[in-house]
Amino acid sequence: MNLILLGPPGSGKGTQSKILVKNLGLVQLSTGDMLREAVKSGSVIGQKVAKIMDAGELVTDEIINSLIREKLAERNSGFIFDGYPRTLNQADSLEAQLARAGARVDMVIELLVDVDQLIERIVGRLSCVSCGAMFHKTYQPPTIEGICDVCGGDLMQRKDDNEESFRTRLLEYYQKTAPLTGYYHRAGILKHVSSIGSIEEISERIEATIQAG
Repeated sequence: MNLILLGPPGSGKGTQSKILVKNLGLVQLSTGDMLREAVKSGSVIGQKVAKIMDAGELVTDEIINSLIREKLAERNSGFIFDGYPRTLNQADSLEAQLARAGARVDMVIELLVDVDQLIERIVGRLSCVSCGAMFHKTYQPPTIEGICDVCGGDLMQRKDDNEESFRTRLLEYYQKTAPLTGYYHRAGILKHVSSIGSIEEISERIEATIQAG
């Protein structure tokens, strides 16, 4: 199965993607992880990405499509996209790339959550500088403050995980990404799942939606 998760920043796409990878054996293609890898590398493109992300803006389609193209070339099983596509241009690019590989997207799930909850999730989010594991000051705190439970690395709050930057990202999301719901609705593969509740509750809803087809 090839699956896309849609939803605004903080809707839980990354967390739920990892659960689906474990339960369904899919390969996760996370643009967020790929962008952070680029930034960490210190390359020219990484520096460009860092500047864009620090401003709370979305990275250009050209950069994202290039990163995705590289990952698709390595694909050997079903995938789940987390954070991609974000624009109609990216959706067209993905469709063309998959068609060349004789594949297609089977289902698109949009995670629904209200803005107030999104802000609360974002401003409390922490990430490990070493392995990228995610935590939350309130909902998923580390056992030892400031230390990653997974690898023991330091936890930090990303520069763009503040309310001002988040509202900029959210505006960009609704302007550029929300039209994708119409795109995939017309294709007959769009499903909606509430992303309010515990991680387990949301996961159960997603898997029930997938099983129902």
